[in-house]
Amino acid sequence: QVQLVESGGGLVQPGGSLRLSCAASGRILSIGAMGWYRQAPGKQRELVAAITSGGSTNYTDSVKGRFTISRDNAKKTVYLQMNSLKPEDTAVYYCNADVTYYSYSSSTYYRRDGIWGQGTQVTVSS
Repeated sequence: QVQLVESGGGLVQPGGSLRLSCAASGRILSIGAMGWYRQAPGKQRELVAAITSGGSTNYTDSVKGRFTISRDNAKKTVYLQMNSLKPEDTAVYYCNADVTYYSYSSSTYYRRDGIWGQGTQVTVSS
């Protein structure tokens, strides 16, 4: 009953930029922490950046100074601005969020932590 849908991935040359978006849909009461993860072929999924409901952010060391995470609470959307992209940034990028939503079937609010989107491919190559 809650979905996260990512968009904005694609093919970009080294040094280029992309902006990822992740929109939450459903009867949502509130969204807590939101984050972006990535998984490259043969590697474990790793946290790239996260943002709390209050706007505090943290980044993995490899993207500091290049990536910026932000959110628009009214639009229930989190963004990842990626600049100075490198080939090693190539991966499937996933959105993750903690969501409190209303279930029509049970007429109850639920909190689900760690809801995942379907992922969007980012390829950095010349």
